[in-house]
Amino acid sequence: MIKNYLRSAFRNIARHKFISFINIFGLTIGLTCCLLILTYIVKELSYDKFNHNAPNIYRVSRSFNTGDGVVNLHLGAVAPPFGPLLKNEFPDIKMVTRLFPNGDVVLRYKEKLFSETGSYFADENFFKFFDIQTIAGDPKTSLNEPYTVMMTEDMARKYFGNEDPINKEIRLDNTANFKVTGIFKPFPANSQMHPQMLISFNTLNDDKIYGRNALQTNWGNNSFFTYLMMPDNYNMDRIVSQFPAFIDKYMRFPGQAANFKQSKFTQLHIQKFLDIHLHSHLDDEVEQNGDITRVYIFSAIALFILLIACINYMNLSTARSTLRAKEIGIRKVIGAQQQEIITQFLSESVLVTYFSLVLALILTWALLPLINRFSELGLSIDSLYHPMILTSVLLLPLVIGLISGIYPAIFMSSFKPIKVLKGILKVGSGNISFRKVLVVVQFSISIILIVATTIVFQQLRYIQTKSLGFNKDHLLTIPGIPANQFEAFKADILRDPMIKDVGRSSRIPSGRLLDDQGASVFDGDKALPVKADIKCINTDYGFIPTYGIKLAAGRNFSRDFATDSNNFVINTTTVKVLGWKTPESAIGRDMSYGSRKGKVIGVVNDFHFESLHQNIVPLLMEMPPFDNNNYGKVSIKISGSNTNAALATIEQTWKKYQPETPFRYTFLDERFQRLYNAEQQQSHLFTIFSCLAIFIACLGLFGLSAFTISQRVKEIGVRKVLGASIPQIVTELSKDFLKLVIVAAIIALPIAWYAMSKWLLDFAFRVSIQWWVFVMAGVIALIIAFATISFQSIKAALANPVKSLRSE
Repeated sequence: MIKNYLRSAFRNIARHKFISFINIFGLTIGLTCCLLILTYIVKELSYDKFNHNAPNIYRVSRSFNTGDGVVNLHLGAVAPPFGPLLKNEFPDIKMVTRLFPNGDVVLRYKEKLFSETGSYFADENFFKFFDIQTIAGDPKTSLNEPYTVMMTEDMARKYFGNEDPINKEIRLDNTANFKVTGIFKPFPANSQMHPQMLISFNTLNDDKIYGRNALQTNWGNNSFFTYLMMPDNYNMDRIVSQFPAFIDKYMRFPGQAANFKQSKFTQLHIQKFLDIHLHSHLDDEVEQNGDITRVYIFSAIALFILLIACINYMNLSTARSTLRAKEIGIRKVIGAQQQEIITQFLSESVLVTYFSLVLALILTWALLPLINRFSELGLSIDSLYHPMILTSVLLLPLVIGLISGIYPAIFMSSFKPIKVLKGILKVGSGNISFRKVLVVVQFSISIILIVATTIVFQQLRYIQTKSLGFNKDHLLTIPGIPANQFEAFKADILRDPMIKDVGRSSRIPSGRLLDDQGASVFDGDKALPVKADIKCINTDYGFIPTYGIKLAAGRNFSRDFATDSNNFVINTTTVKVLGWKTPESAIGRDMSYGSRKGKVIGVVNDFHFESLHQNIVPLLMEMPPFDNNNYGKVSIKISGSNTNAALATIEQTWKKYQPETPFRYTFLDERFQRLYNAEQQQSHLFTIFSCLAIFIACLGLFGLSAFTISQRVKEIGVRKVLGASIPQIVTELSKDFLKLVIVAAIIALPIAWYAMSKWLLDFAFRVSIQWWVFVMAGVIALIIAFATISFQSIKAALANPVKSLRSE
């Protein structure tokens, strides 16, 4: 029986080559899109699951609130005392481990000198939390002793070549030697962290590095990623509910009132380790995370594209039903039951879908390198080889085949054999209506994707062209220069006419503003605390001119005023939150910030220090004394006429003053570009999948219109004989399909507006959705549909009516 079904299926596919090709090609493209998106979804959902303890690991995060309880900063890391104190206070916690980023460091082995960014201080029990394979050394003891380090095998090869790295020593920042005690495999690609080097956390007890006292009492340095190991199926609410009392118990400061509640201004939170990659978007993360919203969006796109391909199959199968009417009638006359006919048509549908899957797998394998090249997603077809995923992929054609074929099978098996064999079968209006609904659904999806692609592109263009309040072009940043060398370094590079300005700061635009020391303004001798958080950066007198930031009132810091090390420059948003009416009225006002009291000497226009995802926040700039090293970054404005020559000058001067430190630089515009990598990738993928969705919809429309027009050959011949012109015939043949596209636009546009309005809420600064975007999407859909239909319509209109009517 099955053999008979398959033989009949192959014969029908071969007999109706045109429609079979459209069905197979459409399903192949649809399945390819689904498989490509599936590799992305599987990767995103697999993050950190390689850790067998992952379900029991939680991360502690910390938020800071205004006096009114509004969260204005939420960090993924906490202060160093929290980890040990939590373990002591809550006995249900099995273990605590901490990870402390070491920032940019310089490492030396013999004559080899490298600058590294992937080093972290890690607690000795780090490998009890995370399943990372160790190649050499004992993970249980390798980080026990201070001044020991473990590194990846790639890092070991970089420094030691073919030498055995164990017990070799490397020098860090020219301050201390560290002994290599272990080598580990790199963290997997689907890990939320990728340390290249792990330094013993016990090293931080050294006062020259950090200090034991600071580890126990420093509540301000919230840079320690802290993880808890809990028992199986533990209810974390039991601990979280006690966090406020815990904070009030341990966070005590000199001079603080006995009844002061620190928990009113700061809170601890718990995050599931497995939720961090897709659900955590805090102000400080180990690495940039993914986004569950993007997973949902691309899952929906995959389903939409597959739905369009399935609709093509249903439409074309029901449309060609009249071609198979006599076959069905004869089968019924010789005794075939309706169930057997349904099984026959479903077997054809499943066979077509499985054949399409084979082609789709080949296409996916071929296209993944291209997708990775422009999206940098690092997708692999290997992610589909997991038994559960592979089983789902292999069952997918069966499900799609049944969904696509069930309606045509039921519809065609219901034909009455007497009517069929007499040639009086008429395709019912119900079937026509259903086909129309399917076409409307197809083009509704296509129009939604057109609108989405357009608005994503508009937002990206807005991001790239919006004035940031300073000039980021031809501006590069390098690591900080020691204070006692900076003035000489600056003087040397400014001798080159291609170097325009040089300035220093603790942070540079494109980063996050995380520092807040508490502000007060003075009314006479009375200090009035400011409720709003005011972020700060350390800058010198060269920072503002180097970035071309405009002054709204007052002046910049100046070396001519010794008191400027106590004074402040603020932005106009700060003027507003402090309650001053104008920038001019702020000049000369007394205020304190942290432990420093001084005057406001300047107000700058607001500028975008952070990405356009964030609102502009109150910002204060202060200039520490020249003899300290509170400037981590140097910004250099160069001429755009000869960038390579300017870089050569800077590098040569750098080596003169910092011979032990490799020269590193970054262009600021590239840093800002990286802030929107996720949106850029989303735009590219939206464009590709939108085009494919429209293509598949048009493919089905092409086949459907070709079939429909072939059924109206004699009608067209009669119209031509009666004097109808070619444009009139083309219009007559096209109008029914174009009406469906208009209906699709009416349905799709409100949905598209709602969806994209939600998407834009992720940006503090965003485009407004313009009416013409919806008109354009509808017009594009109409033009594409008309172009698809007109090929067949014009061909039919040009046909000789004599040939069309000869068989009448």
